[in-house]
Amino acid sequence: MAAEVKRATRVAEGIREELANLLARKVRDPRVAGVVVSRVTVTDDLRNAKVYVRLLDLVERDEARQKELMIGLKSAAGMLRSSITKELSLRVAPELRFYYDEAVEKQQKVDELLAEIERDARSK
Repeated sequence: MAAEVKRATRVAEGIREELANLLARKVRDPRVAGVVVSRVTVTDDLRNAKVYVRLLDLVERDEARQKELMIGLKSAAGMLRSSITKELSLRVAPELRFYYDEAVEKQQKVDELLAEIERDARSK
């Protein structure tokens, strides 16, 4: 069982690298411009992959831009899936499910709150 988990982890990393490559070089859809693949998780049977993405240039939350990104990624999913399967020599083509990664935005919010607490503590 440990070997399966290790294989899933290796495949997830390979998928992340290959997706980043494909999105930067092969996908011409303007909706996916500036996308960053944050992380990928793969089920132990390698049939499903959760792909977490974010926008490189997005500073503030822009739901319309995020929605366009997800539509563009869903549109390109078939080509991406096929290319990944060939490049990584996988027997099963993992189904790619894209999710917007809000971890960076949440971290910024936490940083802002901590800075505010620090300012309040200094002023007292």
